Amino acid sequence: MYLPPHFQELNPDIISQIVATAPLACIVAQTSEGLVANHIPVLAKGRDTLIGHVALANDMHRLMADGPPVLAIFRGDHGYVSPNYYPTKALHHRHVPTWNYQVVHMHGTISFQHDTRSKRAVVGLLTRHHEQGLNGDAAWRMADAPADYMAQMLDNIVAFQITVTRILAKSKLSQNREPIDGQGAADGVRASGQVALAEHMVQRLADKREG
Repeated sequence: MYLPPHFQELNPDIISQIVATAPLACIVAQTSEGLVANHIPVLAKGRDTLIGHVALANDMHRLMADGPPVLAIFRGDHGYVSPNYYPTKALHHRHVPTWNYQVVHMHGTISFQHDTRSKRAVVGLLTRHHEQGLNGDAAWRMADAPADYMAQMLDNIVAFQITVTRILAKSKLSQNREPIDGQGAADGVRASGQVALAEHMVQRLADKREG
């Protein structure tokens, strides 16, 4: 990933937040069939482990059975930034369009688990995490489904774990602009409907002032 120093994200809490709010990872690996990419929801366990599962019919667990290096990509909020957002455009017109975004690349090695206990544990953790956040006390539980149906569903998946060995993260949030243009970009992004991205930009401007 192209990573200029001024866009490098080093705050572990922000990195964890990006991963948590964008859990659909793009998992990429070089295999005997060339580059293979799959989009899989994952859950971080601490800062060095990702867990998830794939369909038994998905060749991912066969092509990557030997535990090759993989790259899990998490894309956070992103949006177009128009030159019209910059107040100094009227002074010199020395601006061009760009795109702001946050992204995390987690490099690691993958291993697969075919036993029922591991698969049940992964499904339980993933569903508990998402269901409680969405439905609270009314969260769906694995026990809500008939036992024979749940067993059939588990037979049709493969669990996996990625041991993270390297993390690269990028927050491109107009922090390289002078403050008046950084604020103008945040205001423009907010007006275009990208509210969450605008909040990240405003916070980065505040951090830059305090730093």
